[in-house]
Amino acid sequence: MSSAPLAPRVIAVVGPTAAGKSDLGVFLAQQLGGEIVNADSMQLYRGMDIGTAKLTPEERGGIPHHLLDIWDVTVTASVAEYQKLARARIDALLADGRWPILVGGSGLYVRGAVDNLDFPGTDPEVRARLEEELALRGSGALHARLAADPEAARAILPSNGRRIVRALEVIEITGQPFTANLPGHDSVYDTLQIGVDVARPELDDRIARRVDRMWDAGLVDEVRALEAQGLREGRTASRALGYQQVLAALTGTCTEAEARAETVRATKRFARRQDSWFRRDPRVHWLSGAAVDRGELPQQALALVERPVTA
Repeated sequence: MSSAPLAPRVIAVVGPTAAGKSDLGVFLAQQLGGEIVNADSMQLYRGMDIGTAKLTPEERGGIPHHLLDIWDVTVTASVAEYQKLARARIDALLADGRWPILVGGSGLYVRGAVDNLDFPGTDPEVRARLEEELALRGSGALHARLAADPEAARAILPSNGRRIVRALEVIEITGQPFTANLPGHDSVYDTLQIGVDVARPELDDRIARRVDRMWDAGLVDEVRALEAQGLREGRTASRALGYQQVLAALTGTCTEAEARAETVRATKRFARRQDSWFRRDPRVHWLSGAAVDRGELPQQALALVERPVTA
């Protein structure tokens, strides 16, 4: 670091799953005197550790991690609620002279934390009608209705019924495309966004290896234990990658081997969507994930922090 101390600001470490964001976030927090603020929507859930690749206490390197394990698996996720929690934590860290290091691949959660983003309200009647339609027709049929808003259709998985319902609700309430309710890139904090860029073949290989490690570490047992706590009824948590597939295997819908293979395929598709989301944000400074193997990524990121750059 340079001799002159830098004023703390928000750093967001973003990019697709398995790119190496978590380790980079810990390194930056150690170097800068910062703390981690989680921006992975599924790491908000208690007990969802293996399948979300949550860092162990040892891997956190003594760095405080905030907004992990705050919701039961039965709670339906809310970006608006996360926004309030994340900003309160960011404000407290900045007031204390600490660097908030936002880490995660949930694009809307990152934007909710750092951008001037207000979420449209809800209409109980519209929501109830759409949820009834979801139950009758399935998520795929509702997703097809997002074709008029191609960006929303690309950003939301066809299997994610809850988010599809929300998007259609916003469209009906506002009379505008769902993505029209996302404003321009207007930050509420002085924020540096660092994207970890990993070449597609390497990222696919990392994802496959990660899923193997998850199974070896006991993902099936973790899902079985969470099922007893209401995971299957959780409208958000039950759709998480890996958890959804294992739940299907536990009911006999597929074999465990098929669930494992589908987890790899679904995670690769999800990684592409994450990458596409963050690529649309011109404020992200991309660093090559290949530098991880050479040990260069941490220093490249630190050099970015030291530059007089705002985003």
